[in-house]
Amino acid sequence: MIRILDFVFAFFGLLFALPFLVLLYIVGLFDTGSPIFRQQRVGRNQKPFTLVKYRTMSVGTASVASHLANSAEITKFGAFLRRTKLDELPQLWNVLKGEMSLVGPRPNLFNQEELIVERDKLDVYEVRPGITGLAQIQNIDMSTPALLAKTDKEMIDSLNVAKYFHYIIATVAGSGSGDAVKNRD
Repeated sequence: MIRILDFVFAFFGLLFALPFLVLLYIVGLFDTGSPIFRQQRVGRNQKPFTLVKYRTMSVGTASVASHLANSAEITKFGAFLRRTKLDELPQLWNVLKGEMSLVGPRPNLFNQEELIVERDKLDVYEVRPGITGLAQIQNIDMSTPALLAKTDKEMIDSLNVAKYFHYIIATVAGSGSGDAVKNRD
């Protein structure tokens, strides 16, 4: 049932938001010259997939988890995209392709070895990664691997259609801080 909801919401989300997506793309061209960000992430069953987002940091920024990134690398437009969570919209393509779900554990990088170990112990990789979920609305990021894996497992074990909608609505309503970047000036 959830995969059907994912497909329908991703399809119509991309369809109806297309003019807005194009506008964000054009503004992103002026901001960084390269508005689309692609990165290999760990997917279901630990298979790699290419995550697609709007670029929020300068081109050439190191490929590290957000909590390890330098906040000085975030562009002004990128800060707006992160604050409003609009940088996540292109991930609807990943959802449509079946690589992600709207709700699930946030996909991590392959170099986040401690998190991979913690998630693997709890079978978190048996589900599709998601754009949002319990950890995101509770502001739990990847800087606490054991807590994140435990929270992801709790969400997976209790996920139903009502909670699916709750996580989406809570995210759209502003719960959570998105990908937290620490000040490292």
